[in-house]
Amino acid sequence: MTFKTRFAPSPTGPLHLGHAYSAILAHDLAASRNGQFLLRIEDIDRSRSRPHWEEQIYDDLNWLGLSWAEPVMRQSERPHIYNQALDQLWSQGLLYPCTCNRRDIAAAVSAPQEGAPLLGPDGIVYPGTCRKRTDRTGSRPQDVPLRMDMAAAGQKLLGEAKATKTVGAFHESGAGPNGEAGTIEFTLSDLTDTIGDVVLSRRDMGTSYHLSVVLDDAAQGITHVVRGQDLFEATRIHVVLQALLGLATPHYIHHELIRDESGKRLAKRDDARAVAKYRNDGASPSDIRAMVGL
Repeated sequence: MTFKTRFAPSPTGPLHLGHAYSAILAHDLAASRNGQFLLRIEDIDRSRSRPHWEEQIYDDLNWLGLSWAEPVMRQSERPHIYNQALDQLWSQGLLYPCTCNRRDIAAAVSAPQEGAPLLGPDGIVYPGTCRKRTDRTGSRPQDVPLRMDMAAAGQKLLGEAKATKTVGAFHESGAGPNGEAGTIEFTLSDLTDTIGDVVLSRRDMGTSYHLSVVLDDAAQGITHVVRGQDLFEATRIHVVLQALLGLATPHYIHHELIRDESGKRLAKRDDARAVAKYRNDGASPSDIRAMVGL
């Protein structure tokens, strides 16, 4: 099996030093294993994606000295793949329509009897308002967000085993935010209490990050996923989806985030640390590597 890594940016703004760090790590790791480094453009958010930002991604990566196998995968060309997976999950009774907006969710979890809201990989853990209100029979709805019933999904993976047993696991070759490494296992209660029913299909996208990244990594044959520690907790969602859809689970290598002087992680709106700005100011690719500690 060919050793494969990938870099999967969204064309919604300029690449910053954090992106450069992740891309270089994935590229160099593949090169050291005589493997392949792949590029994927995650442009499912059509309202924010722009062609000029996509072109800037190619320019910045080329300037950094990175090369990748062609063709480049673009998520906007794969809605039929995402729809097939949603149909599969719907037929298993694992999805349900949800009409709650952020305000509804915030109001539900702020009720006195609920206590302080829990935060998961996608923000506030969904309280399950629509879980029993909606019909899961018939054809899959097309124009409303769909959530995955995490309890039902976990029970399906457990089969007849007790809920205290492991639902899934993945191998961490990097480190999570608290130094987690090696074989990372999780239980049904880990899924329901700290993640909840995540959205797998958004009205304006027809899919979601979680669903798309799982299907795309499988389609590209990625063996080692290199990404930031901010996505460590979401890996449990991805492992569950991989199991439900019959896909292999890659190895994961989560790395530290590049932060500013105040300790805040970089964002695309932080143009002052954009790769293109350093380039225009006379920095070299070697300077960028030094800035991020490589």
